[in-house]
Amino acid sequence: MANIVTSFCCVVLAAVVVVYAQRRSQQGARIQYERIGNDVTMQCGSLDNDASVTWKVNGTDVKARRREEGPRLILMEVNMSSNGLYSCFQNPDGQRRDQINLRVGLPPKEPQVTCRSNTYPKGFYCSWHLQHATYIPTDFEIDVQHNQRPLEVTRDEVHKNRCHVKFPELFSSFPYRVNVTAVNSLGRASSTISFEESSIVKPDPPEKVVAKPVANNARRLEVTWNSPSTWPDVETFPLKYFLRYRPLIRDQWQHVELSDSTSHTITDAYAGKEYIIQLAAKDMEIGTWSDWSVAVHATPWMEEPKPITSTTESDIIPETTPGPPSAAPRVGEPTAACSTLLWSTHLLLACVLLSIM
Repeated sequence: MANIVTSFCCVVLAAVVVVYAQRRSQQGARIQYERIGNDVTMQCGSLDNDASVTWKVNGTDVKARRREEGPRLILMEVNMSSNGLYSCFQNPDGQRRDQINLRVGLPPKEPQVTCRSNTYPKGFYCSWHLQHATYIPTDFEIDVQHNQRPLEVTRDEVHKNRCHVKFPELFSSFPYRVNVTAVNSLGRASSTISFEESSIVKPDPPEKVVAKPVANNARRLEVTWNSPSTWPDVETFPLKYFLRYRPLIRDQWQHVELSDSTSHTITDAYAGKEYIIQLAAKDMEIGTWSDWSVAVHATPWMEEPKPITSTTESDIIPETTPGPPSAAPRVGEPTAACSTLLWSTHLLLACVLLSIM
């Protein structure tokens, strides 16, 4: 057992050493970015054209389609499998002359940009993303202007593809212009959008939505909620709400638009049916509706069924007088039942036949 453990530890240690050595090697290597599908030429340092070298990738022989011309290695139509640490060794002494960390990718295409104000009137944020991966590090440059003046842009600490901008003034008639440029070692691409202040106002959904049955009323549900916590001044810039609800057994929603109230009583619910309920919010005058809140479920009040009692003939137990058990009739004697029904001719005949048997 001890030998097995020792062997396992040795294997793990060797793997750690190899990984560490590779990372140290990559730290000293220069990075070369190339486009997927292109032929790629790597030069072994500053060696002369007639120098003879041997190339390795990640410590093994290069197996990809290639040509070697003196100190140069030419890879044909590179793809993602071509990525790696390439090392060249001068012949015949085998001394390493250069290391190249090849990274294969694509230039960026125009980013998709959207802007929204969920903290009106404080400011707005813009976010962006690439529809196609580049496979290599790509940065973004952001420029926001209002009335031909640049505005201060703050990059989000959590979401790397998001920035925040404060409104320089309210109720402005001048449009905002946002330009986002994606940049990497293989190229750059830009997208520009323009918008007016009122068009990007969109609150977050209402929060803490609660739906409860109303006691002694089988068709009512009481719904309460809070305005979104990100909306900074609900007194000065009030919100209106849109409530939708439906029983789970149906697909059609019922809708109610409300003013600045944060409660509503549904009065037309089906008795005993479970309901699904959601809300959206919107500024009273400008902007668009928020997304729907997280769905909540509730069932109207139901009266508890009263216990039902019933009595049948089989449930009646005749009363008996305690005493010694009666002796069993002897064969040939009429039974007691027969003696009480002697005045019935038909039953008397039956008793006589029974006694004979």
